[in-house]
Amino acid sequence: MKWIRSIRVRFALWATILLLGMLAVFGGFVYIRVSQSLHTAVDDTLSLSAAQTAASLNVENGRIIISEAITPEESGFQAFSERGLTLVVLAQDGTLLEAAGPYRTHPAPVVNVGSQGSFQTLPETGENDPIRVYTLPVMDNNQVVGWVQAMQSLGDVRDSLDRLLAALLLGGCVLSALTVFAGYFLAARALAPIDQITRTAQQISTQDLSTRLNLPDTGDEVSRLAATFDEMLARIENGFQRERQFTSDASHELRTPLTAMQAILSLVREGERPMQEYRQALDDLAEETDRLRGLVEDLLRLARGDQHKTELRERVNLSNLLCDVTDSLRPLAEAKGLNLVCDAAPGLALIGDSDSLIRLLVNLIDNAIKFTEHGSVMVTGRSEANSLSVEIADTGPGIAPEHLERIFDRFYRVETARSSRGAGLGLAIVRQIAQAHGGKITVTSQVNEGTRIKVFLPKAKE
Repeated sequence: MKWIRSIRVRFALWATILLLGMLAVFGGFVYIRVSQSLHTAVDDTLSLSAAQTAASLNVENGRIIISEAITPEESGFQAFSERGLTLVVLAQDGTLLEAAGPYRTHPAPVVNVGSQGSFQTLPETGENDPIRVYTLPVMDNNQVVGWVQAMQSLGDVRDSLDRLLAALLLGGCVLSALTVFAGYFLAARALAPIDQITRTAQQISTQDLSTRLNLPDTGDEVSRLAATFDEMLARIENGFQRERQFTSDASHELRTPLTAMQAILSLVREGERPMQEYRQALDDLAEETDRLRGLVEDLLRLARGDQHKTELRERVNLSNLLCDVTDSLRPLAEAKGLNLVCDAAPGLALIGDSDSLIRLLVNLIDNAIKFTEHGSVMVTGRSEANSLSVEIADTGPGIAPEHLERIFDRFYRVETARSSRGAGLGLAIVRQIAQAHGGKITVTSQVNEGTRIKVFLPKAKE
């Protein structure tokens, strides 16, 4: 029964069921209306014929007079008989006075006849179809002196209704069959892009994410689904490329201190060395170990930051934080002959993680000090309309425009920074912390004029 689970088959079946329901309602309505119209036409014919006959009768002294010299043909009864009608004239006591037509010998019983006449239907017998009968009283001085009955077989009406029912059933079957095929065909056409999406998804692997649907934009739901699918593939491909690049860069950065450590150990093990060289080797090993530890910590911090957002659970006084971090890094600036200035407006507060914010500020200020050879580093904190801003401006060599968009990428370092021992993770961590706090970071720089990095963070609610 797997075939019935197909959307094409279910669409065709539901379309057929819906059409059958609509046809049943429409056919029933048509059948009932036609049946009412045919029966109404018979009743109108019977009542009109009975009224004309009653009007032509001769009534004297409370009796209906039928001249024996006048034949049914001469009385006009024969004209009604040729139209398939039966006309019967009965005396007040029920005596048959005149009759013409196929049922002239079987007048209907007169029951509950009002002054306006009444209808009744005689049931079907082995020889005759159902017969519709209209009985009209003949009045004289407000007295009933007899009755006129007009009768007609309902066989033609029944045959017409049977033919209509057969036509409706046959048309319904034909239309249902056409709906099944048309519904399946249309569903197949509409779902063809879905099949293409399925085949494309089956072809995709982590080694090749470049496949795209590239379906034409028709503006319908399937087209939007295909476009969304292509966008999702592009994001996944970019993510995999970033992860591959990250893995490659991380391997390279980790390999560098390990290679240096291995080289130092190999050199020491080659033979006896003076004590001073052993001390120098241990110092070099310690330095490479610190570098390796810092790199591993940064990688773990980035990995944890990708999976979990910073828990924002404490109120942080950013004004005090800026001053404290600046004071702690001032010895580094003074050692290079730089002027490190902090200008933070009082009362700057936000909800965040103080340890993460300290790391953000340390990385930014430390970078500014590291790449500034002379001049100053200015740390400014201000309250703006909807956020707090922290700006670190230096008088360093600046950054070329082609590097500005990538300085926050992991392991990316501009050429002027290649000689430093950093791994290019500091600004990536800074951006991650800012985004985790719901903020953003911007950078402007002019070569040989300095760099300004500005961090925007949301204010704490009062």
